[in-house]
Amino acid sequence: MSLLVQKYGGTSVADVACMKCVAQNVYETQKKGHSVVVVVSAMGKTTDNLVVLAKEVNPRPDNREMDMLLASGEQISVAVLAMTLHAMGAEAVSMTGPQAGIFTDHVHAKAKIVDIKPERIFRHLDKARIVIVAGFQGLTPSQEIATLGRGGSDTTAVALAAALKADRCQIFTDVDGIYTADPRVVKKARRLDEISYDEMLELASLGAKVLQSRAVEFAKKYNVMLEVLSSFHSKPGTLVREEVTDMEKIVVRGVAADKDQAKITLQSVLDQPGVAANLFKELAAANINVDMIVQNVSQEGHTDISFTVPVNDLNQTKDVVEKLLASVDARGMHIDESIAKVSIVGVGMKSHSGVAYRMFKTLAENSINIEMISTSEIKISVVIQECQADEAVQILHTVFELDQAPAEEA
Repeated sequence: MSLLVQKYGGTSVADVACMKCVAQNVYETQKKGHSVVVVVSAMGKTTDNLVVLAKEVNPRPDNREMDMLLASGEQISVAVLAMTLHAMGAEAVSMTGPQAGIFTDHVHAKAKIVDIKPERIFRHLDKARIVIVAGFQGLTPSQEIATLGRGGSDTTAVALAAALKADRCQIFTDVDGIYTADPRVVKKARRLDEISYDEMLELASLGAKVLQSRAVEFAKKYNVMLEVLSSFHSKPGTLVREEVTDMEKIVVRGVAADKDQAKITLQSVLDQPGVAANLFKELAAANINVDMIVQNVSQEGHTDISFTVPVNDLNQTKDVVEKLLASVDARGMHIDESIAKVSIVGVGMKSHSGVAYRMFKTLAENSINIEMISTSEIKISVVIQECQADEAVQILHTVFELDQAPAEEA
């Protein structure tokens, strides 16, 4: 008997009708002889509505209290799904993250899983029960509820799959797999049959919304086979797996845009050793994830330092930077929220030259100005104005021949 972990996102359990469809799919999976652990997100727009509620009473709510509030959305989902399965005659039990043995660090709002003790889950599986676990949450060392950040239910599912040594982790969502670009932006975007962990990790961290990047990190570290499928039909999905040689034949696998970024520029700071280190030390202490960094050429002992952060971290970033302005003799701080990060990704870039030139030339020919550049072995990212992001994704998708399936896939 194989063990499957299935995760269903908010759109998959948006209402009673959707919940019944999910319950039927889960029950049919068990009837086929599989042991099943299910991870669910909050129903529909529940999390968004809870965020709005919190900000109506406090524009900058405390992260601990936000975790208490937001964790309730997933807890509603697990209980409703268990009740739906009971009505179908299935044996099922719902569990919160802490009840399932999920332990995190101390960081509220974006906690990291540090351990899973799945003994209680195994006891229920041994009794042929379907186990339903609330995604997105765990227990801190001080016995507090902590959430894993938006999209954290993906991480819960993959971490559970690793801890349970599941045969596969299936991520059910409102799309039928991983695409070469967002199909809502690029009409000719194609579904991929498979993609490597590294490529998916880059795409997830660069704006692709299908999988959370930390979930892919877990999958790669513990070699969890991931499958992204649609909740609404039975078409084949996309496998996320270890890299194989054939994957290098395709230079660029996908194009992504992240519009939830902001650029902060410290103007005319002291150009001397230790200034940048102190700045990014303070940002790290505040658990702010800095992405792209550019330092200009020094002029008369001063320079500009620009970096990008997620928009959700902007207020906290401003607080940190404002305390440092005087100590680095900065003239001021400029914030630009009208940017986007556009990226191309592919393991084939490791063995093909001229990719960066082709990308930059294409953007230039379409009057799209590049403000920042970041590269790795398998990706190139640029910061441009947000209003040009969709256009950039569309033209890069065409230039790198992603509109048509490669010959070996045709």
